[in-house]
Amino acid sequence: MKRIFLFLATNLAVVVVLGIVASLLGVNRYLTANGLNLGALLVFAFIMGFGGAIISLLLSKPIAKWSSGVQVIDGSGSPDERWIVDTVRRFADKAGIGMPEVGIFEGEPNAFATGAFKNSALVAVSTGLLQGMTREEVEAVIGHEVAHVANGDMVTMTLIQGVMNTFVVFLSRVIGYLVDSWLSRGDQQRSGPGIGYMVTTIVLDIVFGFLAAIIVAWFSRQREFRADRGSTQLMGQRQPMINALARLGGMVPGELPRGLQSMGITSGVGKLFSSHPPIEERIAALQAAQA
Repeated sequence: MKRIFLFLATNLAVVVVLGIVASLLGVNRYLTANGLNLGALLVFAFIMGFGGAIISLLLSKPIAKWSSGVQVIDGSGSPDERWIVDTVRRFADKAGIGMPEVGIFEGEPNAFATGAFKNSALVAVSTGLLQGMTREEVEAVIGHEVAHVANGDMVTMTLIQGVMNTFVVFLSRVIGYLVDSWLSRGDQQRSGPGIGYMVTTIVLDIVFGFLAAIIVAWFSRQREFRADRGSTQLMGQRQPMINALARLGGMVPGELPRGLQSMGITSGVGKLFSSHPPIEERIAALQAAQA
C-alpha cells in the first residue's frame, strides 16, 4: 500500500505550507474581501497546485539519492558495475535520451528511475536485484526503468499531479469559504476569512490530497504497462521481461523509499493507492501482446 509516497507527500506538504503562508500573508483575505473571487481563486489554485508538483519534481533526484542511499557508479569499479553502466548506456542510446546517472543501493530486489529531465535522470538498481536475477532479467528491469525515462513519466506524473492539486486547492477554499460564512453568520463586524476558513482548507487540502492520490496512482499503473512494453522494445524480445516479472512475483520486493515506488519495479498488491498493477496482469499483458 505504500506507493508513490515521497513525490505525493512532498507535493502535499508544499501545497499545505504554501496555503498556510498565503493565509498568514493575507492572500485569503484578498480572495474573500467582498465575497469569494472565483477568478482570482482559480489563478491562485493553479499557481499553488503546479508549484507543489514542480517543486516535488525538481527535488526528486536528490531526495532519491539521499533517502535510498544510492551510490552513484561510473563504470570504473567492478566488472558488474561496468556491465550495469554499459547496459544503461546502450539502452539510453537506443531510446534516444541522454545518459542517466547510474546507481546501486542496498536492499531487497527493486529498481527505480527518477529525475526532472530526460537527459539528466537517475537509474538505480538494488543489490538484491543483482544477486537474485540472471543478467538477462536484470537487463529487462533496467530496460523498464530507461523506458520510464524515455517516456517522460516523471513529467507526466507532475502534470497530472498539478491538475489534481489545482482542483484540491480550489475546492478546499470554496468549501472553506462556505463553512466560514456559515460559522460567522450574523457577525457584521468581521471582514475577511476567519479561523473556520483556515482550519477547513487545511483539513480539506489533506483529505482531497489523498483522494487525488488515488487518481494519480491509477495513471501510474497505466504507465507501468507502457514501460514493460518499452523494455521489450529495447531488448528486442519479450521473454526476459516476462521472466523478470515472474521472478519478482516470487520474491519479497524491497521497500523503496515511498516516493520512489512510483518509478520502481515491484509487485503491486494495493488497490486504489497502488502505483503498480499486479504482476499477473503485467505478465498477461505482455503475453497478449506477444500472441
